[in-house]
Formats: sequence, C-alpha cells, structure tokens
Amino acid sequence: MTFHHPSFGTIADNRVIIFDTTLRDGEQSPGFSMNLEEKLRMAHALSALGVDVIEAGFPVASEGDFESVRRIAEDVRGSVICGLARSGGKRDIESCGEALKKAERPRIHNFISTSPLHMKYKLRMEPETVLEIIASGNQKARQYTDDVEWSAEDGSRTDPDFLCRCVEVAIRNGANTINIPDTVGFATPEEMRAIFTMLRERVPGADQVIFSAHNHNDLGLGVANTLASVEGGARQIECTINGIGERAGNAALEEIVMALRTRHDQYGKTTGIETTKLLGMSRMLATITGFDVQPNKAIVGRNAFAHESGIHQDGILKNAATYEIMTPESVGWNKTSLVMGKHSGRAAFRDKLAQLGYPPLEDEALNAAFARFKDLADSKKVIFDDDIRALVDDESRDHERVHLISLELASGTKQKSHAKLEISVDGAIQYAAVSGNGPVDAAFRAIGEAFPHTAELALFSVANVTEGTDAQARTTVRLQENGKLVDGQGADADTVVSAVRAYIHALNKLLTKRERTEPEALS
Repeated sequence: MTFHHPSFGTIADNRVIIFDTTLRDGEQSPGFSMNLEEKLRMAHALSALGVDVIEAGFPVASEGDFESVRRIAEDVRGSVICGLARSGGKRDIESCGEALKKAERPRIHNFISTSPLHMKYKLRMEPETVLEIIASGNQKARQYTDDVEWSAEDGSRTDPDFLCRCVEVAIRNGANTINIPDTVGFATPEEMRAIFTMLRERVPGADQVIFSAHNHNDLGLGVANTLASVEGGARQIECTINGIGERAGNAALEEIVMALRTRHDQYGKTTGIETTKLLGMSRMLATITGFDVQPNKAIVGRNAFAHESGIHQDGILKNAATYEIMTPESVGWNKTSLVMGKHSGRAAFRDKLAQLGYPPLEDEALNAAFARFKDLADSKKVIFDDDIRALVDDESRDHERVHLISLELASGTKQKSHAKLEISVDGAIQYAAVSGNGPVDAAFRAIGEAFPHTAELALFSVANVTEGTDAQARTTVRLQENGKLVDGQGADADTVVSAVRAYIHALNKLLTKRERTEPEALS
C-alpha cells in the first residue's frame, strides 16, 4: 500500500515521516528560548539529520517568531518547513502564509481544541461552531499551500464520534495530514492505538491522508504512545530532540527513531534519519538551550553505552551484543581521542570539526575556537572529541549581545576572593572589580556590577566534559527573572571561567526572552 502527499509524492506504507517540533513546541519549555541565529543553526542541522518536516515556529506569536519562520523558510532546503496557526485565529493563517512564502515546500499546521473540557472552558464554543472553524481554517490554509495539516488539540480526550466528525470535516476542506495529539500526556498505548485504528476505519477519505501522532510525556509514555500510534496506522511522528517540550516534554525523536530501527522486526517501518548524527544533534541542542540531558537518557545520555557491572563488562568484551542492542557508533558515539596537539594547524582543526558534524564556521568564530584549542592543547595531554565540541560550541555565540573578554581571579584560604572582569555589552566595554565569598561568587558579583540586572541565580551545576584532573568543566547556570527561567552553559579547563561563560550565556538568553510574548499554542 502507498500514500500520495503533495510534498512527498508517493510514500510507501513502511515509511514513517519524521516531523520535528523542537523549534516550536520544544521551545515552549521554561528556559529553552532560542534566538534567530540559534534557530537557524538548529534548522539546518535538522535538515541535515534527515528530518522530513521542521515546525519552525508560531508566526503570529511575535515579530521575532515571524522572522524566525521566514528566515528558516528562506534559507533551509530539503525539509518541509511548517508554521503553526490557530484554525480560528484572526491573523494566524495569513501570518503563516506570509512567513512561509519563500519556502521550498511550505506547510501550514492549523489546530483547534475538540475535547468537551477544552470546548467548554477554554474555547467556550459549542461543537457545531468548532466544526465550522475547522472547515474555514483548512479552506483558508489551502489558499497558501497544498500541504495542510490539521490538529485536534486534546484529541485523546475527545469523544470518539465527535472526533470522527472533526476529522471528516478537516479532510473534506483540504487537510491532507491529520494529527491527533495526546496534548496532556493522559493516554495509554492501547488507547492511542485504538484511536488511530478507529479513525482509519470510520472516517470517509481516511485512506487519502497521512495520520500523525503527537504525544506528550506527562506519564512517561510519550515514546510508547507514539509507537502504539504507528501500530494503529499513524505514518507521521511529531517529536523533539532530547524530548524537550512543555511540562514533561514530548516524545523524543532519537528514542523513536532508534526503536523503529532496532525493532524493525516488530514495527517494519523505516525513517529517513541519519542516525549517526543523533548524538551531535542532541549536544547541539543542549549547548544552545543550556540544558544537558540526564546521564541515563536513552540513546544520547553519557551512560547509555556505559557498563560498570563486572558481569556486563565480561559479556561486552566477549560479544558486544550480549548487553548492547545497538552499536554506539550507530547513533554517533565515538570514543577515539583526537591525535592533535599544540603543533596542529588550522586546516587539521577545520577537518576535525567537519568530522564531528559542524558546518563551516565563520573565520572569526573559527579563529577564536582554534585559539582556545591551542590553549587547551598546552594544558592537556589528551584532547577528546568532546573537548573540541565543548570549546567550539562556546565560540559559536558570536551573535550574542554580551561577551566575556577577560577574567582575573585571586583567592585562597588567607584572603577574600577577588574578581576583575571585562565584558563587552552591545560592543561597549564594561569593567568591574568585586570581592566575594569564593571565586565563583566574586565572579558572578562582577558580572552584576558590569551589567546590572534583576535576575536571580536559581541553579548552579558543574560537571566534567571528559575524564581526568585536566578535564574541561561544563557548567550550567539557571537564572530567574519575573517568572522567566533561562539556562546557560559554559565550558573551560578553568571551572570559574566555565561558570562565568555559563552565566553570560544565560544572560543573553534572558535578553532574548524579554523580547518575546506568545499567545497560547498547541502543546
């Protein structure tokens, strides 16, 4: 059996479309806002990963969101570029159409709530009014593109008969992808499988559209519900890198893709994802958002392929398949050290970045990263790939408003810690010299004097990038201001410098977040 879709042509029944919403739903996580340059970087990487559809944002939400979607639509090729719109929003669909005007393959994704709870208390609409809005919203979207997706917000808690009516109306009025979200992560795998089976059996025209699953993880069932949806007939999966998203997040792209690949005997489905790029994609997002994945995270956590038990280690040495159901290399893990040192040149450094999956850096960013590599090579005997990733990610923030120029510290058991700091704020140099209770406190106080702000420190965490006493430190700093949370990350062989880089990264993200306001969106 095959399907025909305006953006993909003929699709084999065993092919699953990967719809990534990291830049839209994922960004709704507290502290996860991205600026334009970060979104563009992510979008290009998602396209290179093999993502079929990139949901770039919610254009009507703000001027910044509109510009992000417009630039991604203009710059990124290979993937369908999608914008979100409320079916009944006054300007939503027009804003989407305008933002997507230069996309190679544009999609408008419109939605409205369909559950009794949402219709009564959120929309304050009668069911018949909702049906009318579904019809008009999809008709309007078709004026801008042949690729139209419609979502039943809170679909998993919608009355089955009414859900069938809604889907039928959406199909009849131009939608060719139908998404049934488990918006609040309430459903079980059996229920999601049954919903898609029912819709395919009962709704006229169901065999002419692609059904899509969008599952949240509030009960830890996001991936399980997604795989069950595939068993029920869904052929598009909506997911995010690292599973980020509102509340407990979304179904994680890397987990779904590797489950389909590893258990092909069970599901018989394929994707277009280049799985060896999954780890790099995960780490790129962690660097941009300032939020690391937990060590035991499936596929991309640092313990995902670590074996401490003696029995496990013995089995792995004899045959890796005894305790590993997939190879580390299949998702991008690489344990080899970088055989480079202080005598290595820029060409070798550039080649290594390409091997690690980085796009070509601008000369200024490359020179800065190479200079830090040289400094690191002077102090470390062995440089690992993760060391390179950490320092390059730190130097890829040339678009930020606040930059660290220099930091001098004095501390010890017989003196109060003192920090001298020099930063650039919108191109202007600012200095501060401050004492504190320890070097980190002094450095953070210096930032506050050089760049006054009202944000409060909510989290300070330090981990090592690689092993050994000479390892780079990766620091996470969380700032809170007026209910807004942002996380920043920094890396350096000096732990205090790493902390300052993380604090400044968080400040830059806070400046981005201050400028953004959003209407309520589909989750």
